[in-house]
Amino acid sequence: MTEPRVSGGGRTTELRAVGVSKRFAGVRALDDVTLDFPGGAVTALMGENGAGKSTLIKIINGDHLPDGGRILLDGAPLALHAPADARRAGIRVIPQEPEIVPHVSVAENVYLGALPRRAGRTFDRAGLRARVRADLRRLGFERVLDPDTLGSRLTAAQRQLVEILRALTTDARVIAFDEPTSSLSENEVEALFALIGRLRDQGLAVIYVSHRLQEIFRLADRIAVLRDGGLVGVRDVDRTDEAEIVRMMVGRDLSDMFAREHSATDEVVLEVDSVTTDDVRDVSLTVRAGEVVALAGLVGAGRSELAGAIVGDLPIRSGEVRVGGRPVRLRQPRDAVRAGMGYAPEERKAQALLMERSVRDNTSLVVLDRLRRFRFVRRAEERRLTREYVDRLNVRTPDIEHEVRKLSGGNQQKVVLARWLARKPKVLILDEPTRGIDVGAKAEIYHLIDDLARSGVAILVISSELPEVLGLADRVVVMQNGHVTGELARADATEETILGLAMAEDLSTTVQEDIQ
Repeated sequence: MTEPRVSGGGRTTELRAVGVSKRFAGVRALDDVTLDFPGGAVTALMGENGAGKSTLIKIINGDHLPDGGRILLDGAPLALHAPADARRAGIRVIPQEPEIVPHVSVAENVYLGALPRRAGRTFDRAGLRARVRADLRRLGFERVLDPDTLGSRLTAAQRQLVEILRALTTDARVIAFDEPTSSLSENEVEALFALIGRLRDQGLAVIYVSHRLQEIFRLADRIAVLRDGGLVGVRDVDRTDEAEIVRMMVGRDLSDMFAREHSATDEVVLEVDSVTTDDVRDVSLTVRAGEVVALAGLVGAGRSELAGAIVGDLPIRSGEVRVGGRPVRLRQPRDAVRAGMGYAPEERKAQALLMERSVRDNTSLVVLDRLRRFRFVRRAEERRLTREYVDRLNVRTPDIEHEVRKLSGGNQQKVVLARWLARKPKVLILDEPTRGIDVGAKAEIYHLIDDLARSGVAILVISSELPEVLGLADRVVVMQNGHVTGELARADATEETILGLAMAEDLSTTVQEDIQ
């Protein structure tokens, strides 16, 4: 693969949307949006879910035809009737959920449709492998991706990297990233940011869609904000701040985003006593009624694995889990539900939701036993209960029979939470509850967590976002390499103290290696 070239023999590319509008079934998705994406700059596209970001990206990629307006590349109008038209123009979009062929290798996935041949028609497998290894070295991903790995065995992060490699195998002029870091580790994020910096320096127009403000302010040169299908404004990163961008996105000040009230009691509801599994060892922690305990740590610390063990999804080798002082025999997740525990996993689409089923089906899933009478589900009661929690959580859906897959990420997460609220658990475990969710939806979920705590629910939150940890938690338990390295009261918890505990073992190992 050659490095993506700068168009026009040194000139930078400019992509421009002029007066672009789009409606779906009478609903305005974009309204007369005019926006430049200059080459040699990273333009962040921000807005709440439903603001129009995805629609604009899909129009640029040829997935949707605009009802009005034009897309120009270096001043020339483009006829984008399909993604193939965008690719021919040099536009590449890296989707949030990459399309990977499961039964072929990474190398074949990268060069799908353009596999190298020897003389005649013989597939040059060795040549392909060498080419992809060179690509990986050039882009800084050689340590995290093996060209011979089958697509079916790739992690979410690796699938994302394959999509990036695929996009850069031909000359690119515009490249758009849609939430690219949502499943990447810290090292992979650093490599991606370095790559984006090189693309910008080569004159490409880079579009970056993300909900992570800290990430945006580190990476982007300019921020374009959409709200309700319209362009609110564009700001240079060095002339704005997070507070202004949030106000532009949601139309109000979210200074009270973390409006937590201390509501913890002395009653210990969840006890994890010396639990050891294949991934964690000798972990103990407690959560009291009305308390929010955050489980912090770096990627690979074992937080999600611990949650899986607590709810019966992963086997416990030794130790015990108690709810309300009673030991829970955890052979399967159903045992945890019966004991009064609820669990919202990180991968809500793959692990928590029935994507092809309705909001009603997903909400009532864990309370069907309470809705049955003589083995038949009382449908009227099911609909009443679903409407109650859809209204309570402000789930934005046309009706309760609407398919969950058609909802935004924030509303999908609300459906997961509605399910557990309907069950009325004693303990609620939330793994990355705001991953991939816009700022406005985050604020709603934070307030919901506070409401649940004040109602007496014991809440264990796993989060990789330190501001979220600090804003929500009454106590912070920090893990590193499968065990607890420390616990901090709310008053003692800072980003520095949490990171110090999260990296304690790594720092200790480094010091020992230096001494040796």
